[in-house]
Amino acid sequence: MLNKVFKAYDVRATVPDPLNETVARRIGFGAGRLLLDEAVAAGRTGEAARRVVVGRDMRPHSPELVEALKAGLRAAGADVIDVGLVDTPFIYFAVNHIDAIGGIQTTASHNPIQYNGFKFSRMQAKPIGMGTGLELIQSYAEEDDGSGEPVGGESSMDLWAEYRTHVHQFLHPDLISGARTMKVVIDASNGMAGTFMPKVFGDVPGLEMIEINYENGKGVFVHEPNPLVEANLQQVRDGVVKEQAEVGICFDGDADRCMVVDEQGTPVGCDLLTAWLAARFIEDEPGASIVFDLRSSHSVSEIIKENGGVPHRSRVGHVFMKGKARDTNAVFGGELSGHFYFRDNFFADSGAMAFAAVVSSLLDFDGSMSEAIQPARRYVQSGEINFKNEDKQGAMAALVAAYPDAKTDDLDGVTVDMGSWWCNVRPSNTEPFLRLNLEGPDAATVQQKVDEVSPHLGEEVDE
Repeated sequence: MLNKVFKAYDVRATVPDPLNETVARRIGFGAGRLLLDEAVAAGRTGEAARRVVVGRDMRPHSPELVEALKAGLRAAGADVIDVGLVDTPFIYFAVNHIDAIGGIQTTASHNPIQYNGFKFSRMQAKPIGMGTGLELIQSYAEEDDGSGEPVGGESSMDLWAEYRTHVHQFLHPDLISGARTMKVVIDASNGMAGTFMPKVFGDVPGLEMIEINYENGKGVFVHEPNPLVEANLQQVRDGVVKEQAEVGICFDGDADRCMVVDEQGTPVGCDLLTAWLAARFIEDEPGASIVFDLRSSHSVSEIIKENGGVPHRSRVGHVFMKGKARDTNAVFGGELSGHFYFRDNFFADSGAMAFAAVVSSLLDFDGSMSEAIQPARRYVQSGEINFKNEDKQGAMAALVAAYPDAKTDDLDGVTVDMGSWWCNVRPSNTEPFLRLNLEGPDAATVQQKVDEVSPHLGEEVDE
């Protein structure tokens, strides 16, 4: 059963089958063992060497699952610090703020309401995924028979005031003072943004916020809480146009990701947003490193260099992005999926800080959101296209062989760069799928090259 709930980066499954309270307790035990072992190996001592931060999202089954998780953690000997109903980035903050040995958020992120799961962090909120500890949590969980009595303690902690202060370091002083104002439409997707936005930004004088789908905890999503699906942006797009707002933001379910739409209601690609925000961070810190995922438009690295920064490509996924950011001391990073990373947030991602960075940068820009992004719109992108293929490695090898004059690398899947156009093809971790992203100088070239590349990759499918 545990094989059905452990994924590449976290635990994610439908409730109650295969994910239920029995499984959650075993997972808590496994996570407790890993985190406590790592604390001993790191030479940690005292009460803080047993503290594990635990939180949950608004899903109807989260309260029961988090209670079972806590029982497992305590059976392993951990002392649980319950921070309550919070967004996932809150956990990253709390782990560092109280110097805990790790943290776990009960959430299924952007998945439909019948799903739930757990996201894990170790000391300093460093991520845990398969290959970096998640496989050990699964192994330890499989050994737990559920008979162990709780030996660790449990307490609760309200850190909202401290979290608010932490997030506000990214917010423009003129918005905080009310010296300048901005109208923003926020779609909380019936997720955790509906909780953190009022607590963190609700009394900021310079923010006039139009609220959409703030109600959560009722077990209903007006639309799927996945802002990467364009249909889910319709409400925020319509709201921006109707209210004549300067920008719109749509968050995912656990509020660690967000998408931006400009004043015309047009979605802004997260790679283009990364390029624009990077320029501001480099202005504040000349020569700064910026991390971006390798599917991003070439305009990202170009703009980083043009502004005097140092671009660093990363594999796709928060585990790799956070690792690359730490390795390069990157002040900022962005991923095509809507995760944005901040060195001053322990190299972790944060939807709240991304929101603060966007509105603050826009406040200082002499123009509209669409005008701010326009310099990054240098090329045309295909968007991610999925192909079914049982021989993923063979297909990628065939693609490389088809372009012997290309510059290629295998940082993540395979990237084929022909100069005038390029593409990246990545294999799915768990399914017989290949994912194609292709970029070129114009729409005609992109379509031509997609048609040219596709026969090497298999049957196109809608995943």
